[in-house]
Parts: sequence; structure tokens; C-alpha cells
Amino acid sequence: MTINDIRDMFPALRQQVYSRPLVYFDNAATSQRLEKAIMRMDGLALGANANIHRAVHKLASDATEEYESTRDAVRDFLNAGSREEIIFTSGTTASINLVAYSFGETFISEGDEIIVSEEEHHSNIVPWQLLCERKKAVLKVLGIDDEGHLKVEDLKTLITPRTKLVAVAQVSNVLGIVNPVKEIVTICHSMGCPVLVDGAQGIVHVGADVRDLDCDFYAFSGHKLYAATGTGVLYGKKKWLEQMVPFMGGGEMIGTVKFTGTTYAPLPGKFEAGTQNINAVPTLKDALNFMSMIINDDELQRELGEVDEYMYTTLSRIKGPNEVRLFGVPRGTEGKIPLYSFVVEGAHHEDIALILDKMGIAVRSGQMCAEPLMDRFGVTGMVRISLAPFNTMAEAEYFIKSLEKAVAMLV
Repeated sequence: MTINDIRDMFPALRQQVYSRPLVYFDNAATSQRLEKAIMRMDGLALGANANIHRAVHKLASDATEEYESTRDAVRDFLNAGSREEIIFTSGTTASINLVAYSFGETFISEGDEIIVSEEEHHSNIVPWQLLCERKKAVLKVLGIDDEGHLKVEDLKTLITPRTKLVAVAQVSNVLGIVNPVKEIVTICHSMGCPVLVDGAQGIVHVGADVRDLDCDFYAFSGHKLYAATGTGVLYGKKKWLEQMVPFMGGGEMIGTVKFTGTTYAPLPGKFEAGTQNINAVPTLKDALNFMSMIINDDELQRELGEVDEYMYTTLSRIKGPNEVRLFGVPRGTEGKIPLYSFVVEGAHHEDIALILDKMGIAVRSGQMCAEPLMDRFGVTGMVRISLAPFNTMAEAEYFIKSLEKAVAMLV
């Protein structure tokens, strides 16, 4: 399979922007959607649009089968211990908020501590701030060095007997460096502390074997994974999920309801209140099948690697008065996903993005929902390009030429 074969699976790539072929380099925000996923969602909306688990008619039965078979597909992809450990949510943000509320209400008391890192997305900062405000707990921060690498060794002094959880990204949505999550989990567990992993970026490029990582929670979104928006997953170890109070109350998450008291459904139902995103969740199956297919295609991976290497080396070599300053530079054998955030001396990040847009190139500019990280590097924002398996060498070369033109116009 080639990159052009992959492109044929994504209808959105056939369009033009300002009379130019679309070059979509904003995949870390939202990826384009697989045609199979679009067709599945449309088919379910037309042919099996019914509430799951409840009614006995055929449409409800078909919808339930599609939804629950998706849970099995996610369990297999993550190598989770059981399907009861897979909770469907609306995305990574909802998954992290679920843990922040339910774990927090169950286990956090005044004076307890939560640790996050300096490179986290706002979705892995603000829910913990809200928890700490609610419970009068303390939020502590694991720092990064000047190159954007987590100071992992500092965990050994940051963690105390009052530390109840560490929340860290598998891959930063700004820096793109693959963090040593397994090492972090080992350190935390040795000190009696569970770990939540934000896998929003990592699941796409690195994948996750949650039993190998031994993380306690793992969260990701479907819309970054070529599936529908409004879909997400929370993996949690049974030992935690069974103890945690529900996040939301309503239909489906109950055992019995009496005015004298309510009991809750067994896992995973306890955390899936109300009518779920029944037409969209099954698109995760198509996305995960696609992921498995491309991971195991050596020739495709070689071709993708060449595009990635060209982009990284070329951006790194742009020096002089219009030097590109890259953030998140790997070292040694450390991994980095095809994501590059940078600034250009004398050119505003949004101006660069606007000019590139007129050339048909979609990139991200701004703080990338990581304001503390911007403060750490002393910038107001960056330009970010993030590649997917459908991005070609021709697109990469066109981007570099267009970036040089944009900078020449601005500086």
C-alpha cells in the first residue's frame, strides 16, 4: 500500500481551498475522517437509529450489537484485561473530567496532592484544578527542561505520601516527543501512586498496550483517530472503576431506582449515563482497523518515515535572519511523532498561518491549548504542523516552499 492508496480512503482530501488542492497539516487537532467511518455512521443513522440496550425490536438490537462490538474492538486494540474496563465518552476531555470527578470524589481529601506536567494540554490541567479547588487539595507540577523533556527523575521527590494521582501526556500536542510513560508509571507505582495517561496524540502514532504500560487510566479521542467527532474512550483498571462513584446520573447507569435510594449498574454501564452517541461510536471500529492495517505495512511505514524525516531535517536547517526555532527536539533514540511546532523570528504565528491558508495549507497557530507551556518558552504562540498517513512528500515540499514565501512576505 502507498500513501496515495491511503489518500483514496479520505474524501475530504479531494477538495480545493482558494482554488488550490487542500494540504491538511492540522491532524493533531482533528484528523480527516475515513470514508468507511462516514458510511458506517450514515448507515446506522438510516438503518439502526435506536436506543441501545433497552428495546427488544430489531433496530435496537442492531444498534446495540454495533455499539458493544466496538467495545470489544477497543479492548483488543488496547490489550485491556476486560471489556468492562472500556468506557465510552465524548472524547479525551470528557474522559479526564470523568476521572477527575469520580476518582476525586472517592479518594481525594483536603491536603492531598495531584501532579501534572508543565507540557499538558488544558484538558489535563483544568479538571485537576477544579478538583483541587473543590476538595482543597494541592496541584503540583512536574517541570520540563529547556528542550522540552520531562524531568522524570524529579518525580521521586515530588511524590509524597499525600500524592494520590499523576496525570501525564503520552505525547505532548505541542512538542511531539514520546514521553517515557512506562518509566513514569514504574516510578509512580513504586511509590504507591496511580497514573492517568492522556493518549490523545499517542494513540494515533505510538499506540498503547495498557497492560504493558500498566497505567491505571488511559484516555483518547476518536476525532484524532480518523473516526467521528464526539467519540472517546476511557480505559480504567477495574480496581479503580469499581470503587469510584458515578460521574453522571440518569438512565442506563442504574441498577434500581427508589425514592429511598438508587443502586448502580455494573461496569461499564455505571459510567455511561443517558443515550450514548449511538451512530458515531461504532466508527471507532473502522479507525482501529485502519490503524492496525497501516502499522503492519512495512513499505508504507518506510514511505511515511521519509516524509517525516524530510520535514524535520528541512525545518531544522532553516537558519539565518529568518531562522525557524523548533520546539520539542528528540535526543538519542527517543521517539517523536510527525508533529512540529515552531516560531520564526520577526513573524507572527497567526500571520504565517493565514498566508499558508491562502496557499491551501491548513496548519494550527496559537497556544494550542497549552498556555503554561507557551509561558515556559517565553512565546505568545507557535505554528504547528502535524502529519497523518495521507500526507505526501509532494505536500511536504510544497509546504516548505510556501513557508519560505510567507516568511519573506512578513520579515
